[in-house]
Amino acid sequence: MAKAKQIYVCTKCGFESPKWMGQCPSCHEWNCLEEQEAPSKSVSTGPNTALAKKSAGPGLRPLKKVSLVGNERIRTRISELDRVLGGGIVKDSITIIAAKPGAGKSTLLLRIAEEVAQQGMIVLYVSGEESESQMRRRAERILNNGIHENLWVLSTAQMNEVLSAIDQIDPALVILDSIQTFFLEEFSSRPGSPTQIVECTNAVLRIAKDPNKPRAVVMAGQMTKEDELAGVRSLEHMVDTVLFMEADPVEEIRTISASKNRFGSTGEMGFFTMEENGLVPIDNPSRFFMTNRSPDMIVNGSALSVIKEGTRPMIIEVESLISQSFTPYPSRISECLTRDRLGTLISILEQRGGITLFDKNVVVKSTGGLKLSQPGVSLAVLISLASSSLRKPVPQGAIFLGDVGLTGELKKVPSIDLMIREAARLGFHSIYVPAGEYKAETRKSLGDARLIPMKDLTSVIRGVFGDYSRSFEGR
Repeated sequence: MAKAKQIYVCTKCGFESPKWMGQCPSCHEWNCLEEQEAPSKSVSTGPNTALAKKSAGPGLRPLKKVSLVGNERIRTRISELDRVLGGGIVKDSITIIAAKPGAGKSTLLLRIAEEVAQQGMIVLYVSGEESESQMRRRAERILNNGIHENLWVLSTAQMNEVLSAIDQIDPALVILDSIQTFFLEEFSSRPGSPTQIVECTNAVLRIAKDPNKPRAVVMAGQMTKEDELAGVRSLEHMVDTVLFMEADPVEEIRTISASKNRFGSTGEMGFFTMEENGLVPIDNPSRFFMTNRSPDMIVNGSALSVIKEGTRPMIIEVESLISQSFTPYPSRISECLTRDRLGTLISILEQRGGITLFDKNVVVKSTGGLKLSQPGVSLAVLISLASSSLRKPVPQGAIFLGDVGLTGELKKVPSIDLMIREAARLGFHSIYVPAGEYKAETRKSLGDARLIPMKDLTSVIRGVFGDYSRSFEGR
């Protein structure tokens, strides 16, 4: 018997080489080429011939005459997820949801399966990690309304069995948990290898894109220690939608964002809380990410702002704590801001705002543990620090929008008119913004709210807290 031919495959990008190399010439990673047995020439790595003929269609035609059948959406009836997807799952699409272990992606997939099954569609849930009894126990714990008869389950890692089950029950939605655990028998490489991931994805891709019977496919994806989707990078290019789920172990908050979405916005974000019976959507994040205080409650170090996640503006709260340091190196702690950005804002407050913090410990956090990466929250962070340092509370009903430059000048940010309208809608009566022109429709929507344009940081601090003794004059 002839010896099987060996090739070397990059575990990062899938590059194939007939000989071993220390560095992959495609992705330039070191020591990532893995020896594998080359597939037999008699095995076709392309699409199934019969299926290819069946799905060939009428051939070349004008784009205007292409039918939109199959591009209809399946609503999951999970409000935050439908928002991120752009209105639901497109019928002839593949969606992958990636998350770290324990984030709740399997819980979310089971909820999706049940919601779609209750709409009269057959759903096939395939797990390469759990047994059927484990899936049943999890379903009884999570699904409050019972298990619908349209929900079918299969416990296997063999993609050949999955394809056979699809032919047998003809589901409208196929869920694979997770794609890195499946393998095709035609290939000798292990499950999770670049070859198996690509070929298994190709197999379900042909199933989903069949023009005669389009199906929606949702896959769970594992993540690496570098917080990237495990497997080859080409996997992200093959699918239509890539969703990332992030978990906050302290706050029990889950966020889902779309890094790729061919049928919707890539910047949209959905919010959930993990409770005993599974993931619960946060339908009003503005109320969730700020503290509900009584009018007579006085708190130092709290300021509010507005951020825009996708198409939705939300109110967020920034809290800060400043204390005397008795060490040569005061602490600078923040989970919502990067260390460099916090250091920059502290320098602006010292040099341009005249409030010295070189001998103070500074702690900054956001209510709900939300990451604050948008520049429009800079003014709110600085006012929060000033409130904590001066020991004066921010008046209730005040909100702060805008970026602050290194010169101390206030600067507009994208979509600030939308943020102003959201603040006015929620009842804030004092809206501090950078000086400049604003849309007429924005001013008309203010109602009882007052727009307060300011040129620089010092003006805002004095407008909010009154005259204060500057530690030194910033230059």
